[in-house]
Amino acid sequence: MQRISTTVRLNRSILQFDDAAHARLEQYLAESASLLEGDPDPQEILNDLEQAVADQCTRRLRPDQSVVTLAELGPALEEIGSVQVPGAGAGSKQTPRDTPRLLRQVSEGAVISGVCQGVARYFGLNVTLLRVVTVLLLIGTGGGMILLYLALMLLMPYAPLEPGSAPIRWLPKKCRAFVEFLRAKLGVERPGNTPA
Repeated sequence: MQRISTTVRLNRSILQFDDAAHARLEQYLAESASLLEGDPDPQEILNDLEQAVADQCTRRLRPDQSVVTLAELGPALEEIGSVQVPGAGAGSKQTPRDTPRLLRQVSEGAVISGVCQGVARYFGLNVTLLRVVTVLLLIGTGGGMILLYLALMLLMPYAPLEPGSAPIRWLPKKCRAFVEFLRAKLGVERPGNTPA
């Protein structure tokens, strides 16, 4: 018998990690907890950190992949960075709680345009549950939800595409091209697409 993966609950998300990634994750979270020993609310920061790890790993998983490996976890932890002791100086990295969250459409893993994917990431919700609620609202409003979705599709900027990520599906790719075409024709500036 051989164990292939370990199921881990990270704040509100449940993911499967292979043994090497699980060991690295445990080490990272233990180091973070030890750095936060003097903080008045370390559990809140650790919960935010866990959610950031879950979001980063989920974003990096290919559609046909269900187990997080070091190939996904390593870049995720590198992007998040280490927890900095409060008052450590101006040059310190930001914790996930300090990082501004941006409401953007996410084309990777999108079904139509990426609105639900972006809203779910912004509010820390399960994207599948949000899609089900959206369909129920579509039926319940007699199609009125379409107008809200289209408005969000036109107003929400697109998140930059991740290098090396899986190709975007056909419909989100066409929606993205159409929205960018409309914005260019209408002379609408694309907020949120400026370099950080």
